[in-house]
Amino acid sequence: MHEVSSPVIYRGPNINMSEIWKTTKEASDISGYHPEHIRRLIRQGKVQARKFGPVWQVDHTSLKTYMATAEKNEDRRWGPHPK
Repeated sequence: MHEVSSPVIYRGPNINMSEIWKTTKEASDISGYHPEHIRRLIRQGKVQARKFGPVWQVDHTSLKTYMATAEKNEDRRWGPHPK
């Protein structure tokens, strides 16, 4: 018989998960990147993401770190594009 492990319950300070995880649409709105570019960054491992059901969600801190790095890059093709 297989043992079923208990779910991990976070018991730290109250954290609003919507502040940590952003959908690809929200990440696109924040960064100025096209949603498909966000998905490409996820596939390439350049931003941390998790799949919650059918929806990919991006770690907000990871996205901000990537944006700061891309902004310093002299190749402007990789920076955010204002809408």
